[in-house]
Amino acid sequence: MTDGEPVLGGGGIWSLVHSERAALAADLKGLSDDRWATPSLCSELTVREVLAHLTAGASLNSLRWFAGVVRCRFDFDKQVAERLAEQLGASPRDTLERFRRVVTSTTKPPLPVLAMLGETIVHGEDIRRPLGLTREHPIATVTRVADYYRGSDLVVLAKGRIKGLRLVACDGPFTTGSSGPSVSGTTVALVMAMTGRAAFLDDLEGDGVELLRERCETA
Repeated sequence: MTDGEPVLGGGGIWSLVHSERAALAADLKGLSDDRWATPSLCSELTVREVLAHLTAGASLNSLRWFAGVVRCRFDFDKQVAERLAEQLGASPRDTLERFRRVVTSTTKPPLPVLAMLGETIVHGEDIRRPLGLTREHPIATVTRVADYYRGSDLVVLAKGRIKGLRLVACDGPFTTGSSGPSVSGTTVALVMAMTGRAAFLDDLEGDGVELLRERCETA
């Protein structure tokens, strides 16, 4: 699939997206049907529904996205819900198979490719964490995502959430903020906290953690 944008080769961003999708599909292989109903870290969505949301994002080009927004009268939440429902399928096995089919897709809504990488990693952790699954994300990949989110409030509030805080990764080169209360931890935990996932705050340390917790709860 393509949306008029060339596939980036080798170490390009699309190859990172594809690797993360493939890893998530592999992690979910053999998951029992009852566990697909586990609540995810996304409010009011099960892990199965979050996976369908990822499939929708990899199946929706700019033209279809805009047409859907118009049809939903610019109700973006309704648009997301409708696209998710389209990709849910009749069973968990069907949901996973639909996702597998878009692992190498380069179709996307009108978002930067880095946003697609961020969505894949963050929603992947939204699924894995409640299921007790873990992935050792490549540090270079999650660092790139952290660098993206520290300067963006597109799609999800992140830049505004960490304003005035100093974040420092303990497993890689990521840092942001020159002063202020500190927050430290793994790069992936920082990414998840930046994007509002309070479940990851217990993985972090520093005098800025409680302020970040307040911002996660009120955003």
